[in-house]
Amino acid sequence: MAGKTTGLVKYHLLALAIVAVWGVTFVSTKVLIGAEMHPVAIFFIRFVLAYAGIWLYIWIAGKEKRLWYGWKEELVFLVLGVSGGSFYFLTENTALAYTQASNVAFLVCSAPLFTAIFTLIYRRFGKGRFASGLENVRLGLPLIGGTILALAGMALVIFDGARLHLSARGDLLAIGAALCWAVYSLFMGQMTREYGAVTATRKVFFYGLFTILPFIGGQSTSFSLSVLSQTAVWGNLLFLGLVASLICFIFWNLVMDRLGNVTSTNYVYLNPVFTLITSMILLGERMTILAALGSAAILVGVIWAGRKGE
Repeated sequence: MAGKTTGLVKYHLLALAIVAVWGVTFVSTKVLIGAEMHPVAIFFIRFVLAYAGIWLYIWIAGKEKRLWYGWKEELVFLVLGVSGGSFYFLTENTALAYTQASNVAFLVCSAPLFTAIFTLIYRRFGKGRFASGLENVRLGLPLIGGTILALAGMALVIFDGARLHLSARGDLLAIGAALCWAVYSLFMGQMTREYGAVTATRKVFFYGLFTILPFIGGQSTSFSLSVLSQTAVWGNLLFLGLVASLICFIFWNLVMDRLGNVTSTNYVYLNPVFTLITSMILLGERMTILAALGSAAILVGVIWAGRKGE
């Protein structure tokens, strides 16, 4: 048992590193939106870069190049491309236009809670490989207590010194993004287990791009190509496409396979912490005592919720 736990430490550290990168993406996306790029255009360019990058890696490394895996499997990949790609980013980024960033960050980071609930329900009533492949979580004190502590910590980090302003449209979009990621977490681990992280991620990128196409076109999603000449713009696009999407998605899918869909998704609670740290470094913002206490509460909550209690 000790050897198995030790072997999983590297995946916990990998999850921590990935979430740290994803915490920075909020700042990167805000920079691009500030450059008058539409959320749909940001996602499209981001995933085009990631999709091109993964195919380049496949050709160099000689990985699986098969394009079609049958209707049932492709339908699952389609669901993953929508829930973890197009609709997730569309709802998350669009929510920023209607409500406060703090509201969006808090509501999107409720994804681990939805993931735990969906997993409990699916394992109880579902059948087949996806139900049996889900993490065997139990509704005990570690999961409940850790989740509540992490949520309380997030509230301290995000709403520290700020007034809460509700916006039905923006907040519902943010909740929609959290629900999308919870659905993605249900099925991606099993597909990674069966097809490998690279192939499964490649299919997610493809269907993410395919399902965003109906939203492209018209004045609302257009932007001046001259903005791409700005170092801050193409630098952030490369970061989002090659690092936050290509590299992080591949390794995150591997993490979900090794740690389980609920334990791995609990790390998403740390997103606001890394966003705050990035803001301190890049924007000169200061961390208050409440924010520091909230960060500590999130970390303890994640560790506690990840315990397999009776």
